[in-house]
Amino acid sequence: MAEEQTGGEEEVRRVFDALDALEAMEDPKARARAISAFLREQQPRLRRLSALRRDYVLGERRAKVTRKKIADDIGVSPSTVQDIELGYTGSGRSRPPTGKGKRGSDGGGDAGA
Repeated sequence: MAEEQTGGEEEVRRVFDALDALEAMEDPKARARAISAFLREQQPRLRRLSALRRDYVLGERRAKVTRKKIADDIGVSPSTVQDIELGYTGSGRSRPPTGKGKRGSDGGGDAGA
């Protein structure tokens, strides 16, 4: 397992090194063009990566693994695991209120609708 974790960390480091190199490009026009190419490809890839992570979380939850254990295994908080499990994306501000004491954009009403 340590090899898998280290391998994953090495892959992540390579991605960040590539992004650092992109930012460090000296020619502003070439840098802007490369950034445009990256941003064009980023969103579909992030969706695929998020789906892969969610598949893992859902599989672990079906196997009755606790959110805390999954969180420890993948390096996130238990609340993030819960969000992944429930299919939440984006910030908490974009979610509907979930009960008493939670504020919504309309200032009231039942969140269970």
